Amino acid sequence: MKNTVLITGVLGFVPSSLAIELLQKGYKVVGIDNFLTGSVRNIEAIKDHPDFFFERGDANRFDDLYPLFFDHSPDFVYHYAACVGVKRTLDNPLWVLEDIKGFEAILNLCKDFKVKKTFFSSSSEVYGEPVELPQVENTTPLNSKLPYAVVKNVGEVYFKTWHREYGLNYCIFRFFNTYGPNQSLDFVISKFMRQAILGEPITVYGDGSQTRTFCYIDDNVETTIKAMNHPLLHNEVVNIGSAVITTVLELAELIIRIADSNSEIIHLPPLEEGDMTRRQPANDLMLEVLGRKDLVSLEDGLKRTFAVLKDKLVQVEN
Repeated sequence: MKNTVLITGVLGFVPSSLAIELLQKGYKVVGIDNFLTGSVRNIEAIKDHPDFFFERGDANRFDDLYPLFFDHSPDFVYHYAACVGVKRTLDNPLWVLEDIKGFEAILNLCKDFKVKKTFFSSSSEVYGEPVELPQVENTTPLNSKLPYAVVKNVGEVYFKTWHREYGLNYCIFRFFNTYGPNQSLDFVISKFMRQAILGEPITVYGDGSQTRTFCYIDDNVETTIKAMNHPLLHNEVVNIGSAVITTVLELAELIIRIADSNSEIIHLPPLEEGDMTRRQPANDLMLEVLGRKDLVSLEDGLKRTFAVLKDKLVQVEN
């Protein structure tokens, strides 16, 4: 019998990519999304798949979740639904706080329906402005202050507590800047790439010296699927990201080169808050789970992303 996987927020970039890969591997996938930030285009390729079931609903509401558990009895649950995006979360802090309601609902249902393992999409944001680099899962202090980061931290506590009190197994993913062809255009790589393809100025906040690391979507999805059964990710927290540091300015210059673009780089005033100056995960655990020494390089991942995004933008413009 096929294992059933429930994914909340399935219209998002990362969860929809996970759904597609799980279907290819022979799982049954049940998805729920409220259309707040996701796009139905992300599931276009699988919407008619016989093992995919989608329900429009709010993953923060018990009444929307219960029928999915009752009808499908999922073996695994990936709780990815969230209000995301730096500007969106800063502009709408009450939306972010709504996500707390979903933690108790999803975890109680997972407990009652005896789900084998639950997964939570946390974020690198929980580290806040880092006190050390690289940021290590179980030793680096969490320095989060903004509502989005604090809520993710609260979510981690919920999952750990339900394990301690009820024996519900979990794995927490701290995502660091995952990117790829289907990412929405309000994230840094897809935004820069769109600007480069269209020959528009590439807009960098501040002087561009902020450092980031970038993880290609395939590496993200492979790790999170392996987390189902890998002993190293049993009731653990794992950073999902590359450890290779790139400044935002270097990223813009690399995208211009890959796109063979004439775009100029212009600098906007720094964001008042939410734009952390440094991020770098320790990803030894992720690499051990994957059984390799390296992830997809930024240049290779950008080339793959560019090839798809260019065709999409040409179709839209025409």
